[in-house]
Amino acid sequence: MASAELQGKYQKLAQEYSKLRAQNQVLKKGVVDEQANSAALKEQLKMRDQSLRKLQQEMDSLTFRNLQLAKRVELLQDELALSEPRGKKNKKSGESSSQLTQEQKSVFDEDLQKKIEENERLHIQFFEADEQHKHVEAELRSRLSALETEAAQHQAVVDGLTRKYMETIEKLQNDKAKLEVKSQTLEKEAKECRLRTEECQLQLKHLHKDLSSRLEESLSIINEKVPFNDTKYNQYNALNVPLHNRRHQLKMRDIAGQALAFVQDLVTALLNFHTYTEQRIQIFPVDSAIDTISPLNQKFSQYLHENASYVRPLEEGMLHLFESITEDTVTVLETTVKMKTFSEHLTSYVCFLRKILPYQLKSLEEECESSLCTSALRARNLELSQDMKKMTAVFEKLQTYVALLALPSTEPDGLLRTNYSSVLTNVGAALNGFHDIMKDISKHYNQKTTIEHELPTATQKLITTNDCILSSVVALTNGAGKIASFFGNNVDYFITSLSYGPKAASGFISPLSAECMLQYKKKAAAYMKALRKPVLESVPYEEALANRRVLLSSTESREGLAQQVQQSLEKISKLEQEKEHWMLEAQLAKIKLEKENQRIADKLKNASSGQVAGLAQDSAATAPSTAGQEEFAAKAVSEPVQSTSLIGILTRTCESEVPDVESREDLIKNHYMARIVELTSQLQLADSKSVHFYAECRALSKRLALAEKSKEALTEEMKMASQNISRLQDELTTTKRSYEDQLSMMSDHLCSMNETLSKQREEIDTLKMASKGNSKKNKSR
Repeated sequence: MASAELQGKYQKLAQEYSKLRAQNQVLKKGVVDEQANSAALKEQLKMRDQSLRKLQQEMDSLTFRNLQLAKRVELLQDELALSEPRGKKNKKSGESSSQLTQEQKSVFDEDLQKKIEENERLHIQFFEADEQHKHVEAELRSRLSALETEAAQHQAVVDGLTRKYMETIEKLQNDKAKLEVKSQTLEKEAKECRLRTEECQLQLKHLHKDLSSRLEESLSIINEKVPFNDTKYNQYNALNVPLHNRRHQLKMRDIAGQALAFVQDLVTALLNFHTYTEQRIQIFPVDSAIDTISPLNQKFSQYLHENASYVRPLEEGMLHLFESITEDTVTVLETTVKMKTFSEHLTSYVCFLRKILPYQLKSLEEECESSLCTSALRARNLELSQDMKKMTAVFEKLQTYVALLALPSTEPDGLLRTNYSSVLTNVGAALNGFHDIMKDISKHYNQKTTIEHELPTATQKLITTNDCILSSVVALTNGAGKIASFFGNNVDYFITSLSYGPKAASGFISPLSAECMLQYKKKAAAYMKALRKPVLESVPYEEALANRRVLLSSTESREGLAQQVQQSLEKISKLEQEKEHWMLEAQLAKIKLEKENQRIADKLKNASSGQVAGLAQDSAATAPSTAGQEEFAAKAVSEPVQSTSLIGILTRTCESEVPDVESREDLIKNHYMARIVELTSQLQLADSKSVHFYAECRALSKRLALAEKSKEALTEEMKMASQNISRLQDELTTTKRSYEDQLSMMSDHLCSMNETLSKQREEIDTLKMASKGNSKKNKSR
C-alpha cells in the first residue's frame, strides 16, 4: 500500500512538473512578446516626441510671427489714426497721398488676408494635432492598464508557482525522510535475508550431498535389483492405479452435491416459468374461458405442457452424476461416464427450447398486434423476444461445451487434454452470460407487468399469473447467478484436478484404460483389505523363552504332570455335571414361571382387561421365585401397582382407568424427532461453515502468495522510486534556479516598463499643458 501511494505521489509530481514546464514555456513566450511590445512602444514614443517637438517649434515660430504681425497692425492703425486729421486739412494734398495710402492698404489687406488664412490653417493643424494627441493618449492609457493587469496576472502566476514549488519541495523532503527510514528497515531485512540465504545455502549443500549419496545408492540398487522398466510405454502407464486422494474425492463429492442443489433450484424455476407461461397464454390477450384462443397459442400451450418431460431429466442426470462420485472411485473426466447422460438430457432440453422459440416469438407478435397493446408494451415485447433468442443461444452454447466435456469418457480422441482448461473457462463465460440475460429478462418482464397492471382490462387472474412468472424469473436469475459464481470459484480446481497420469504425455488416456484402471483399483483395495485381517494373539518371544527355561528347570516328573492332568479332568467332569443340573433347574423354573403368569393373567382378567399386560410384565420382571410370584399376585388384586419403564414411573390401581400410553409415546417420539431434526440442521450448518472457512483459508493462502510477490515487486519499485526522487530533486533545483532568474528578469523588465510609462505620462502632461496654453492664446487672439 505504501509503495502504491508513493507511486501515485510521484505520478502526480511528474504531472505537475510537466504542467509547470508547459506554463514556463508559455511565460517565456509572454515575456518575449512583452519585450517586443515594449521596444515597439519605445520607438513609437520617440516618433511622437519628434513630431511633438516639430509641432512645438512650428507653434513657437507661428506665435512669434503672429506677434510681429500684431505689432505691425498696431503701427498701421496708429498711422491711419494720424493720417485721418491730416487728410481733412489738406484735401488737395490728400488726394495725391490717398493714392499712396490706397496702394498701401491694398498691400496690407493682402498681407492681412494671407496671415488670416495662414492662422486658420495653423488653427486647423493645431486642432488636428490636439485630437490625434488625445487619441494616442487614450490608446497608451488603455495599453498601460492592460499591461498592468497582465503584469499582475503574471505576478500571481509566479507567486502560485513558487508556492507550489515550495509545497512540493516540502512534500518531497518528507517523502525522502520516510523513504530513508524505510530504506534503513529494508537494509536490516536485507541483512537478515542474507544471513538466512547463507544458512539456506549451507543446508542446500548438506542436502545436496545427502541426496547425491542416496541417489547413487538407489541407482546402484535399481541397476542390481530391478529387472525391467515398466514406465516406458504411455499406453501401459494409463493402467497404473494413481494414488488415492481421499480429500480430493470428498471435495469432488461436496462440489457435486452443491451443483446438484443448484441444478434442482434451476429445474424448479424452469418448471414454474414454463407452466406459468402456459397459464398466461390461456388468459392474455384472450381469455380461454370467454373466447377461443388462436391456434398458434393453442399449439404453444400444448408444447409448454410437455416441459416436465424435458426439464426433470436434467435433475435426474445430475443426481446420477452425483451418485457416481464416491470415496472409492477416481473422479476425472475419463471416468465420469454419467456426464454423457446429463449431456443428452441437456441436448433434449435445448431441442425443446428451439421448438418453442418461434411459437413464443409469434405469441409476442400477436400480443403486439392486439388492440390492448400500447407503444410502451410493444417495446417491452420486442425486448423480451430478443432476450428469449439470447437465452436459447446461451443454452445451445452450454450444451456444446457440456457435450465436449462428456467426450473423454466415451471418445478418447474427441477432446485433447490441452483443451480442458479452455472448455471449462468457456463454460464459466457461458454461465455468466446466462446470468446477464436472465437479469435483462427479469428487468424487461417487470416493466411489462407494471404496464399491463395499469391497463383498465387487467384482471386479477392476469395480475397473479404475472406475479408468479416474475417470481419464477427472479428465481431463475438467482439460480443462474449462484451457478455462475460457484463455477467461477471452482474452475481453477477443476482445471488442475480433472485428469491424471503423466503431464508430459498427452492422448494416452482412453475410456477403456480408465475402466481397467478402476477395476485394478478395486482389486488392489480388496487385496489390501485381505492383508488387514486381524493377526491371532501369540505369546511374546521373551515370555516364551522364560517359560521354556522354567519348564526345563522344573523338578516335576511326568507322573506329577499326569496327576495334575487327571485332577483337572475330574474338575472338568464335575463342572459339567453341575452345569447340567443347573440347566434342568432353570428349565423347571421357566415352566413354573409360565404357569404362574397364566394364573395371574386369569385372575386379573376379572378385574380389568387393560391392566393384564402391565401386571404380567411386572410380575415377569420382578418375580424371583414361585413363592414371591404368589405373594405379588395376592397383593396385585387389592393394592395399587407401580410399573417402571424408560418413559417414566406410572402408579395405577385396579379401579383406575387405563392411561393413554400411545399418546404419551407419540409425544416422546415427536420430541425426539424434533431433536433429531434440530441436530441435523446444526450439522448441516456446521458443514456449510466448514466449507466456507476452507474456501476462505484457500483464498487467504492465495492472497499471501500474491502479497509476497507484490512485496518483491515493491522493493524493486522502491529502488526505482528512490532513483526517480533523486532525479526529480535535481530537476527541481535546476528549474527553481531558472525560474528565479526568469522572475528577476521579469521584475527588472517590469520596473523599466513602469519608468518608461511614468516618463510618457509626464510628457503627455507637459503636452497637455502646452496645448492648453496655445489654445488659450489662440482664443485670446
